[in-house]
Amino acid sequence: MTDTELQLRAQEGAAAQAPARPKKPARTRQVNPVLEQLFELYPKMFGAHFLPLKLGVFQDLLALHPDVFKRDELKVALGLHARSTRYLESVASLYPRHDLQAVPVEPVSPEHVHHAILEVFRRRQARSNQDLRPFVRVQLMAAIEASGLSREDYALRVQQQDNASDALLDDAFAELGKQAAKREALLRAFEASAKTVAEFAEMYGMDPTEVSRILERGAHLDPVA
Repeated sequence: MTDTELQLRAQEGAAAQAPARPKKPARTRQVNPVLEQLFELYPKMFGAHFLPLKLGVFQDLLALHPDVFKRDELKVALGLHARSTRYLESVASLYPRHDLQAVPVEPVSPEHVHHAILEVFRRRQARSNQDLRPFVRVQLMAAIEASGLSREDYALRVQQQDNASDALLDDAFAELGKQAAKREALLRAFEASAKTVAEFAEMYGMDPTEVSRILERGAHLDPVA
């Protein structure tokens, strides 16, 4: 588990322990009838847990169910589904795209993950009295690391369009830079010590497994420069 993933788990735990805001009585909303049909046909994809859909799923559904779905109605329903917060959360969580049988088929592109993270953040922040920027920073860090792109290539892919988004991305890159610097410093200290991993870990009061993981990552160039 990477440093970023550990931070993300910690942030999620803190969020779960935070006092819940009083909930307003739920308003009954009419569910799109096509989404109800999709749930009946593919509960693993449109049920309790949403998963990112494979590209071309619209055409797949029309081909598989020509007598069930009308093109325009299906297009509207899938648009509602893809813009829902639950769906965006699944994309932001770095789940891969899945086919209609819930089989992973391909990763979601870095730009789609990035924009999903920011959109979920905007929606949550609008309803919260807490500053959620630390949480979104960790999510962005995980997305950047998962992309394997350099800072320049990542920025080019996501194409930021406002100062607030720019600031969040800069903050994520700055933290990744700090982590990379710490790993490099630990690597240099280890190389200079001429000790085994176990001896080095004991000397600094660290877990040997954690030291091995940090040293392994420190030996590779991080995509944050």
